[in-house]
Amino acid sequence: MTEPRKMPVLFIAHGSPMIALEESPYTTFLDRLSESVPPPKAIVIFSAHWEEAVQTVNGAARLETMYDFGGFPDALYQVRYNPPGDPALAQRVGSLLAAAGVQHRVEANRALDHGVWTILHRVFPAQTVPVVELSVCAQLTPPEQYAIGRALSPLRDEGVLIVASGVTVHNFAMMRFARDDGQAAPWAEAFEAWLDDAVLHWQLDDLFNYAERAPEADKAVPPRAREHFVPLLYAAGAADATRQARVLYRDFPWGVMSNTVYRFD
Repeated sequence: MTEPRKMPVLFIAHGSPMIALEESPYTTFLDRLSESVPPPKAIVIFSAHWEEAVQTVNGAARLETMYDFGGFPDALYQVRYNPPGDPALAQRVGSLLAAAGVQHRVEANRALDHGVWTILHRVFPAQTVPVVELSVCAQLTPPEQYAIGRALSPLRDEGVLIVASGVTVHNFAMMRFARDDGQAAPWAEAFEAWLDDAVLHWQLDDLFNYAERAPEADKAVPPRAREHFVPLLYAAGAADATRQARVLYRDFPWGVMSNTVYRFD
């Protein structure tokens, strides 16, 4: 029997829930993203929109769609994303976390939040690939978050695609300064340029201390939006064995947010 190829790890910006419906250069990119990765046996995905004090794994066999937002067009609430869950994979995830000394629990009845289904609706629209969602723990230190991702790295050799869903520049307060010319605000661009250098050159000390070292970090990752940045640390940890990264896509909606996609090989 042929052994499965080592799967990449993806960090995907989930942006506005409207990416599930809108047509834009970013959604066009997402629609074709699956063409560049081996077909996964299953997907394990960290979502910035599921925060828990203890690392939590969704072990549901049947996955419903959660509309954890308000004020959007009615059509968005008609989108259904109901892939199969994978309780056995959830248990496998739990065993890997336990082996690494990571405290965790399994949740049996959680629906998929919009940090998951809005992007998977574009990338894997057939809804046939089993999905196991994982929470994020924003109060942990960056090295602890990285270690959780690293604990799951064996899944890459088992045909499982690890995805981290977040946003690296995420500041709703700056929306009042939004631009409509497609150009990034200088502070957002400076932060992303610094982040690329840290990620692509695997400068973990910088990455773990981004809040103190990155230019404009207080604007790009304000304390109330930290949970949107930390999925990147889980993704990098899952790729610790290979430590190769590249930027697949970036744009700046309204000039003050970022749609960044990293691939780790």
